[in-house]
Amino acid sequence: MKVSEVLHMNGGIGDSSYASNSLIQRKVIFMTKAIAEEAVSDVYCSMFPKTLCIADLGCSSGPNTLLVVTQTVKTVNKIRKKLCRQSSPEFQIYLNDLPGNDFNSIFRSLPRVQEELKEEIGSEFGPCFFNGVPGSFYSRLCPTSTLHFVHSSYSLMWLSQVPKGVEMNKENIYLASTSPPSVINAYYEQFQKDFSMFLKCRSEELVSGGRMVLTILGRKSEDPTSKECCYIWDLLAMALKQMVSEGLIEEEKLNSFGIPQYTPSPLELKAEVEKERSFAINLLEASEINWAACGNKLYSSDDSFKDDGYHVAKCMRSVAEPLLVRHFGESIMDKLFHKYGEILSDCMSKEETKFVNLTISMTKRE
Repeated sequence: MKVSEVLHMNGGIGDSSYASNSLIQRKVIFMTKAIAEEAVSDVYCSMFPKTLCIADLGCSSGPNTLLVVTQTVKTVNKIRKKLCRQSSPEFQIYLNDLPGNDFNSIFRSLPRVQEELKEEIGSEFGPCFFNGVPGSFYSRLCPTSTLHFVHSSYSLMWLSQVPKGVEMNKENIYLASTSPPSVINAYYEQFQKDFSMFLKCRSEELVSGGRMVLTILGRKSEDPTSKECCYIWDLLAMALKQMVSEGLIEEEKLNSFGIPQYTPSPLELKAEVEKERSFAINLLEASEINWAACGNKLYSSDDSFKDDGYHVAKCMRSVAEPLLVRHFGESIMDKLFHKYGEILSDCMSKEETKFVNLTISMTKRE
């Protein structure tokens, strides 16, 4: 399985689409908004470029896609007014994701977004030029020394491929306490290779002094099989194992499936940046958000945990379904995610469950 051909969020606006189930990702963008604003302010005030080039990597599709870039344009405009600079820069915006992404939905929304920016900012609004850039961010995407600001949120934990040897990770679809050391090492080595390549490519594309802000699902613990990063996949594996016991999935199929993801610790992230040497770290911090933030309501009834589990299952379905469909087939998806929702509801009624986010802000060295 080539991850670049399969990995994409569910398109469209249906019940299981990413557009309808990406509230937690939106909340995380707002949680890290001040960090992105600081980086954009710094790069604008230090260079005052005539054309400010921005890239959002792993943009997906839906209500969050243009959130960061519109925030960036508004931030620059606010600073420009504060500094009494009359002319606004032009904005060159690159929206990147893998080729399977629903770019058509993004393009359809652009006229409305441009009009809203013009209305809010007024006649001084600098022209915005949008580009869709399909391709893996583990390769070059933009011309050399053109970008001023790079942003990515909830994307870089995805690997370029499933590490070799997942067949040794029996009944686990991701790292777990029962994973053999060889599998754990394979996942970590794949992360090192991929993240190093990501940094190398961005260092070639960013101008000297350019800024980059990345938010990645991660962990605080140095244990790569820690519950804080693996539990969400453990529970999906539990649902798959139930379907094996019911004869709906072959055991061999389960044993040959692996999630192409790695959730690093702060130390692992820092080590790769320092090893690659193209960037200086301005900030590296961990934050948490409850799984229940996937839901779109505040619940007060006795069914609240059931509802929360349902929403988490829908969120995970919008993210992981294309990978699962390719390996197990489409016919079992409804039943699988129904089981998963029940397991999640039971789990969330008994214990506190949180995602850990790592946010890193960097400057391209001279």
